[in-house]
Amino acid sequence: MTPAARVQAAIEILDEVIASARDDGPPADVIVTRYFKTRRYAGSKDRRAVRDLAFRAIRHSAERPESGRAAILGLASAEPELLAQFGEIRGPDAIVAGEPAAEPGQVPSWLADEFSRLVAQSEWPALLERAPLDLRVNAARTTREEMLAAFPGSKLTPISPWGLRLPFDSKVDDHPAFLQGLVEVQDEGSQLIALACRARADDGILDLCAGAGGKALALASATANKAEIIACDNNRSRLSKLSPRAARAGATIEVRLLDGGREADQLSDLQDAADIVLVDAPCSGSGTWRRNPEGRWRLTPQRLDRLTALQSELLDLAGPLVKPGGRLVYAVCSLLSREGAGQIEAFLSRHSSWTVEETPIAAGRSDGGGRLLTPAHDSTDGFFVASLVRE
Repeated sequence: MTPAARVQAAIEILDEVIASARDDGPPADVIVTRYFKTRRYAGSKDRRAVRDLAFRAIRHSAERPESGRAAILGLASAEPELLAQFGEIRGPDAIVAGEPAAEPGQVPSWLADEFSRLVAQSEWPALLERAPLDLRVNAARTTREEMLAAFPGSKLTPISPWGLRLPFDSKVDDHPAFLQGLVEVQDEGSQLIALACRARADDGILDLCAGAGGKALALASATANKAEIIACDNNRSRLSKLSPRAARAGATIEVRLLDGGREADQLSDLQDAADIVLVDAPCSGSGTWRRNPEGRWRLTPQRLDRLTALQSELLDLAGPLVKPGGRLVYAVCSLLSREGAGQIEAFLSRHSSWTVEETPIAAGRSDGGGRLLTPAHDSTDGFFVASLVRE
């Protein structure tokens, strides 16, 4: 591919990413993969160059651009060499005077006041830096020292007792240790959510919003596969990924697919029964923009309102499932006050029989009833986590 053809390919990908962000479709990395599946003529260098160009354009603009062309023209304000590719053979059409160009920005203007007081504007650039690749060692089957030797160039993560850190462009899905279930890809911040649960062997643990099961697997590893873990979600596609991952890791985890609106009935057998209920709630994803920068284009005030209402419902659903003296751990990969400290304050105002306990995390900063981890302060994805004990 010529340089101009690469720019045109990036524009076509960005058009799909913009439409997907508007219509709540697949993420950008899935769109890039799908794009090149039908374009076998593109070599590995071309694919890498086009992907990098598209993601630079995504990171450049906080607001959703009008089009992929506008996104690249906006990026050209920082990379003027791109302008020479317009009008070239197999490249984008020549530039017309007055064409729209996406404005540069890090955080959507409407969202700036929603951030936790701890996230100063000086921290915003770190929200869009390329993230490293973190692995969680399966402590039930191996040690960090063994895996450190198995992955040359890796280093220990500074906080998690289970983590290894590799360069951001590392590939591990064909590594023998990954295929044997000795490691899983998991950001250190996500590992710390599992650590905050203080799980012990023989605990009864409910992962209420398990998704593909990353934290359920971490909890199984932390308890040497001796805890009774139930992983629930109402997303069949995501939850279906857990069983094969558990088999690879040698973990026994019960899986329950929940029906939207009937969750309380389907979990009635766990009333007052769980030692730990983890609510890793759906959220804005503002703490993971360095991995999914187009997440800024997906979020709207209306969507944020719906998410915060759902988080409140999930906390109220989870509370009665915790046994007296048990623990409710709430987490979101968000840096927004309404989704973090605000949710805990509201929950405590509705339920008087709960108290906040300090989380056993040697990272983050105190934020209301929990702790906030941020990319700039902790070199992890952004997470809010709180631990509540039922009297």
